[in-house]
Amino acid sequence: MTKVPWHKVKRQLGIFVYYTFWKPQEEWNTPEMGIWESPFIYRPDKRKQAWRFISYMMVHVGFQHIFGNVLMQLLLGLPLEMVHKGHRVGLVYLSGVFAGSLGSSVCEPFQALVGASGGVYALTGGYFMNILVNFKNMVPLFGFFRLTLILFIFVFDMGFAFFRKFMAPPDGSPVSVVAHIAGGLAGMTVGFTVFSCFEKELLKDRMFWVTIIGYFVCVLLAVFFNIFLSPVDFL
Repeated sequence: MTKVPWHKVKRQLGIFVYYTFWKPQEEWNTPEMGIWESPFIYRPDKRKQAWRFISYMMVHVGFQHIFGNVLMQLLLGLPLEMVHKGHRVGLVYLSGVFAGSLGSSVCEPFQALVGASGGVYALTGGYFMNILVNFKNMVPLFGFFRLTLILFIFVFDMGFAFFRKFMAPPDGSPVSVVAHIAGGLAGMTVGFTVFSCFEKELLKDRMFWVTIIGYFVCVLLAVFFNIFLSPVDFL
């Protein structure tokens, strides 16, 4: 039985229930000041607390937010773990969470983050790469259906994210589109290497080195930016 997605889901649900029902402060399930004080969310002014670049994935704002992310994690994570081991799926997931916060910290340096969307989009990108890598071993019609489905999910969810970012009421929850995109790109790059099962022939593939080196170069540049160049330091 697969465990990695369900373990993450249980932690996210537990924290959501704690902040929403057990310790309500000015409606923890709304984007008010209460949730701003959580030690888990990513805050630009708390960047030196490095765990926040990962732990923000555990906190969600509202029932729609937690329901959508949990559903996507189960729908994408469980099928991936049926083919690949749990630690591989977890690696792709966390790469997206980390890339999401780093990407947002560079492109939207004053944006706070909550939610597992970076990890969810990493699973989406990883699922997409899993289909491409293994497409030749699938029944063509089934492979085409899976590819169409994952593209539809991506386009629909990204459209909803852009709507919440630019067209939702000003008192709504802030959305980082950059974190979504960065998480998806991380899932595609890391997912290409992880879901290819590290075959010996893969080491001779130029795309393998382009993707894995590209991911680590972007991470290092984002870390450098946060340490030395973030405009938050000059406020």
